[in-house]
Amino acid sequence: MNPKIKTLLFGGSGTCSAISDLALAILRVSTGLLMAFGHGKGKLFHDGTFGVSEQLVQGTAKLGFPAPTFFAWCAALAEFGCGILVAIGLFTRPAAAILVFNMAVAAFGAHLHAPIVSPPGSDAPSKELALLYLLPFLLFAFTGAGHFSADAMIRTMEKREKAGV
Repeated sequence: MNPKIKTLLFGGSGTCSAISDLALAILRVSTGLLMAFGHGKGKLFHDGTFGVSEQLVQGTAKLGFPAPTFFAWCAALAEFGCGILVAIGLFTRPAAAILVFNMAVAAFGAHLHAPIVSPPGSDAPSKELALLYLLPFLLFAFTGAGHFSADAMIRTMEKREKAGV
């Protein structure tokens, strides 16, 4: 079998390849944008106003957080701002780590007594969505953004500066 086809089908001996970098970038951009605009934006911009809703503040208070308004703002800003940072691939590891914490609180705090997956046809809350976001953010917290990212561009520029290029 052609070695290039074999590598494409089964992967290479190294962990980095153009196709894995592309897949990582697609996952990073899509997950970051979905978090920012599918969840964070709605917590910051609602009913035609900017700010967190009273419902979010009350939900944060029920979790036992002191200063629930402050922590509601933290959660909303993390989902929106860190989602955008992850999508861009800028400060990816810390932004993803913040989102891992956020999603862990959602799954094991806000949805503490909910099942992992709701029964078919049910609209009951579950941990599923929070866990589905937590896992890719955990990946990015450990691996970083990959080759196609702002973080990689910054590393490349720093290497060139050190080399005097």
